[in-house]
Amino acid sequence: MNKRTIVPIGPYHALQEEPEFFKLHVEGEKVVQLDIELGYNHRGIEKISESKTFEETIFLVERICGICSTSHPIAAVQAVEDAGDIPVPERALFIRSTVGELERIHSHLLWLGLAGHFIGFNTIWMWAWRFREDVLNILELITGNRNHYGMMKPGGVRRDINKTDIPAIRKLLDSLGDPIKMFRDAVIQDPLIHARTKGVGILTREKAMAYGALGPTARASGFDIDVRRDHPHAAYGMLDFDVICCETGDVFDKAVVRIHEMYESINIIQQCLTQLEKTGGPVDSNPKNVPAGEGIGFYEAPRGEVFHYVRSDGSNRPIRHKVRAPSYMNGPTNRATVLGSTVADATIILAAVDPCYCCTERMAATVDRENGEHHLSARDLIRLSCEKTDRLMAETGLTGPSLPEL
Repeated sequence: MNKRTIVPIGPYHALQEEPEFFKLHVEGEKVVQLDIELGYNHRGIEKISESKTFEETIFLVERICGICSTSHPIAAVQAVEDAGDIPVPERALFIRSTVGELERIHSHLLWLGLAGHFIGFNTIWMWAWRFREDVLNILELITGNRNHYGMMKPGGVRRDINKTDIPAIRKLLDSLGDPIKMFRDAVIQDPLIHARTKGVGILTREKAMAYGALGPTARASGFDIDVRRDHPHAAYGMLDFDVICCETGDVFDKAVVRIHEMYESINIIQQCLTQLEKTGGPVDSNPKNVPAGEGIGFYEAPRGEVFHYVRSDGSNRPIRHKVRAPSYMNGPTNRATVLGSTVADATIILAAVDPCYCCTERMAATVDRENGEHHLSARDLIRLSCEKTDRLMAETGLTGPSLPEL
């Protein structure tokens, strides 16, 4: 019988861009159990939102994640608009979808490049980064920013897309066709990629449904869901596009779904640009207040459905703001896909859901039901954290700053 050992990945690891902790329980090279610990990146976004105006809140949620920096704002403004029954001009809806689909392309290219890097195919990594620059150039032309675009606001968008810029945008979009084909052929035809990804980390359709998987993670398993089609928002109800699905649910299919989705994103953007060329009108309804009420907003982010809930008491700021990102749902699917794999494949499988851990920040608190008092205050949490740090430093013989006065 093989001795069981633990292989830690995280919370700080060279392969991961963000802090998260996976404990692989292995027997030999085989993973037999997986523990997932999140919450290392907690910044209190939901609580901070309650101290911001509705205008400021959109800038706040835009900084939840650099790669989802239009997905969260679209969901948030839709929640505010739902709470206040705020109208949005049609032109603004087309602009929202344009920026959102550009973000989808650059997010998928980022994942594709990192996936190539993880399996040692650095040529894909470098080419993906090269052509992702073209997408960021389009976003900079439209919004003035390469990340954190500052476009969304309750009632519309902050900037129009100039009709004089549309030919240049189309030209850049057309130039992406051949590079995406190159990536598609590299993935579909390369025997080394097949060997590392086909049949690896299979998530069955039944498991995808049981875990509530979202986005490409679900669609690669044949779970045909897409909020853009199923619950139309922004301009998606006025556009024609296909929802890309595969059947096997392995790492290979997750790559295929994302590559084909980039073609659909280009198609969607071209349709939006056609509508923007034909029509004029305002891009903002300029709401003056948000009446008391509650609302929800959702958006098909690159990783799946992102959901925001907002409650208003009639003032100029939310009294409750709830955020749920797709990685919070997709992360647990690793318990179904990693078990039985080798340690070498486990890192690829964990990355295949395109995890975004700064989106999944969570912190739990226990409250006494009788008197409403918190069992652990913020001061208690800081004290416990400092005590643990001191204990670990003492065990390793390190020295550092003393505990702060609380």
